[in-house]
Amino acid sequence: MKKTFPKGFLWGGATAANQIEGAYNEGGRGLATSDFARLITDEIRETEGAFDEHVPHNAASAEMVADMKKNPEKWALPKRRGIGFYHTYKEDIALFAEMGFKVFRLSISWSRIFPNGDDDTPNEEGLAFYDKVFDECHKHGIEPMVTLCHFDTPLHLAEKYGGFLSRHTVEAFVHYVETVLKRYKGKVKYWLTFNEINNVLSNPFTSSGLIFDGAPTANTCNPYLGHWQEKFQAVHNQMVASALAVIKCHEIDPEAKMGNMLCRLENYAESTKPEDQLQVLFEDHFNWFFTDVQCKGKYPYYMKRFFDENDITIAMEENDLEVLQQGTVDFITISYYMTYVMRFKGEKVPKPTGRLVSEIKNPNLEMSGWGWPIDPIGFRITLNHIYDRYQLPIFISENGLGAIDQADANGYVEDDYRIDYMKRHIEQMGEAITDGVDIFGYAWWGPIDLISSGTSEMKKRYGMIYVDLDDYGNGTAKRTRKKSFYYYKQVIESNGEDLENS
Repeated sequence: MKKTFPKGFLWGGATAANQIEGAYNEGGRGLATSDFARLITDEIRETEGAFDEHVPHNAASAEMVADMKKNPEKWALPKRRGIGFYHTYKEDIALFAEMGFKVFRLSISWSRIFPNGDDDTPNEEGLAFYDKVFDECHKHGIEPMVTLCHFDTPLHLAEKYGGFLSRHTVEAFVHYVETVLKRYKGKVKYWLTFNEINNVLSNPFTSSGLIFDGAPTANTCNPYLGHWQEKFQAVHNQMVASALAVIKCHEIDPEAKMGNMLCRLENYAESTKPEDQLQVLFEDHFNWFFTDVQCKGKYPYYMKRFFDENDITIAMEENDLEVLQQGTVDFITISYYMTYVMRFKGEKVPKPTGRLVSEIKNPNLEMSGWGWPIDPIGFRITLNHIYDRYQLPIFISENGLGAIDQADANGYVEDDYRIDYMKRHIEQMGEAITDGVDIFGYAWWGPIDLISSGTSEMKKRYGMIYVDLDDYGNGTAKRTRKKSFYYYKQVIESNGEDLENS
């Protein structure tokens, strides 16, 4: 049977406001959690053992945070400058259109609309900016798909309320959602609630604005372990916020659809031992939990034992469970980069591993330059698993390869490695469609080079468009087309039928 992508398939690319916009102190924008993500260098990894991109976990200091506010360049905070999209959006969107994009997944910076997150009235300058961005997309025939919160909770809500630990933040989020839904009614047909909502388990400050031990960007514990009560309470509040956003969407703009977004973790057992297979089941449960609630509208049975045996009590308001039932999403979106290998850890009731990359290497897979396993067949497997479980349309909101590119004097990059990665994953996505999986679009993560989410590096490049900037913001910021730019253009023009790299 010939693999055929559906007519009207949405090909495009995905970005996040905190990784491309810059202009953190322009246009009335307030500070967000992402503004405190600093560049992780080899020295920091070696001396501070940083687990993610934020202030090192062993630094507890309101003084450090205050200094980061006053002297951002001293701390190397690349997300504050991004790649300048706030000023270059017309040029960048025109390049996306040249590739043939049908969809552009981007996010709104919440603190650009409400500088503190919970202001009474929105910032008109911020609203007007996104009006211009969406208008520019439509001018080129590109459909915007907009994430409401992509790792950038307003800092005020994190510092004063502990982010989504507080129902105040839920109320502020719903007010923000209502504001943008009304403002962009008719301009945005596809919305996503929270980016990679499951990342709260490993990066609580990034994902949910959680604060441990008194310092907003300094988790004094290993962020992969502990604080289960706080993390799962924040998860509950975010899932209620997500459901309320879906309900608001259906009320305000019945023509629009609201989806979720999961960092999909497909797990393999290290061996045929039953114990290793059981570990896979446990790990799958921790990943499925989020989509089970958002898609099925209720807490799954398997979380009760984990909550009971870890003394987790979720504080719920009277109608929370009804809200979760009413606010199920219209479609599912995922990020997919790699698969994981699991080994039994000897725990009667396991806790989430929570690591971005599996500690156990799969000898059957090649690795990216950042040690991420490359597994196109795993892509097909996970798409089948998702559709089998939920029977909802699927959109691939992130898939891509981070690499160190060598540009020539003209800014051109011969990135056949990126083309190969793309080709193999699109082939397997086509196989999943032939299997019967309902997939309606695909967005390459980072169609243009941007600041890395995990390490705030610029040298880890995903884009098909080269941006002449280094980790410290040096360079011309000139945009040039890589070889993969022309390849993706060919793929889109043929609706996924011509995948040859010529």
